[in-house]
Amino acid sequence: MSAPVRSVLLLCWRDTGHPQGGGSETYLQRIGAQLAADGVRVTLRTARYRGAPRRETVDGVHISRAGGRHSVYVWAGLAMVLARIGLGPLRRVRPDVVVDTQNGVPFMARLAYGRRVAVLVHHCHREQWPVAGPLMSRLGWFVESTLSPRAHRRNQYVTVSLPSARDLTDLGVDAARVAVVRNGVDAAPPHTLTAERAGQPRVVVLSRLVPHKQIEDALDAVAALRPRLPHLHLDILGDGWWRQRLVEHAAHLGIADAVTFHGHVDDHTKHAALQHAWVHVLPSRKEGWGLAVIEAAQHGVPTIGYRHSGGLVDSVVDGVTGLLVDDLTGLVDGLDRLLTDPVLRDQLGTKAQTRSGEFSWRQSADAMHEVLHAVRDGRMVSGLV
Repeated sequence: MSAPVRSVLLLCWRDTGHPQGGGSETYLQRIGAQLAADGVRVTLRTARYRGAPRRETVDGVHISRAGGRHSVYVWAGLAMVLARIGLGPLRRVRPDVVVDTQNGVPFMARLAYGRRVAVLVHHCHREQWPVAGPLMSRLGWFVESTLSPRAHRRNQYVTVSLPSARDLTDLGVDAARVAVVRNGVDAAPPHTLTAERAGQPRVVVLSRLVPHKQIEDALDAVAALRPRLPHLHLDILGDGWWRQRLVEHAAHLGIADAVTFHGHVDDHTKHAALQHAWVHVLPSRKEGWGLAVIEAAQHGVPTIGYRHSGGLVDSVVDGVTGLLVDDLTGLVDGLDRLLTDPVLRDQLGTKAQTRSGEFSWRQSADAMHEVLHAVRDGRMVSGLV
């Protein structure tokens, strides 16, 4: 019998406390917390942000922070190299396995730890790189699509959905090295599950406010439907550097009074808003999975989003727990159907709520532990774990 995994090093450019933290950060830390509860020493190396200490422990995960949005990679790389010779902030970390989270760009932990590295990819970023500018977008896509697959050709990959796994194989990653460990979900606060729905049509978006999330499409859909549904309201939960553009877009459409930008909210506020809503809209250009889909489903709220986003094909069962559409026209038409047909909306919402019970962080952590154990033993895992 092989030795157990006793220590894991997680690398990610943000943690859940970061103002720009989202679903991918939640995934890593929730699984890390479960592993820590099982007796694994879990260390997360990530970036600093205003007000964040260099070191703290959250839910059993030891967090070490240094660097900013881009320099986090440099500081983490230096810390890993120094740790190999017993120096630096990670000197006491002796990981059996390292999880290198590739949010477009990997930490290249394999240079320090070789095949003990598992590369975690939530989704490929081809559609998102253009916002970085012409030079950086070409460089970033080269790193993600060419350099990283070649550099990690002997490493285990982990992703969160079957569509994301297909995207990786399209980049040349061997399918025999791609494991799928789906997201879990935190239990919704019980008292939020009994509150009444809004009396008037209410739509919610739960997302970081960045260009590739395409929140403009949700605003456009509300503007298109408001003449027929004058009391329609949109709640946008989340924050990001694109927020002011969205505020201006709502004003330009003449629906500023029909949109509430809540910003970054706590769990209670989030779940209260989801319980209040009729429909959840996720118009993202690209999603690895769509954690917000399952969070909305906990409240019996169906999701409508784009088929081409990738991960939503996995998290939304089209026509069963929500609707998948192809373009903005389809989004408007589909949202209209859901808002004006209470029977369809309730049918989809009920089935979505039932399916949400299939997901838990305990289950995700068990699956991830299986992958980490295989990496520790020099084996590869593939397919849905």
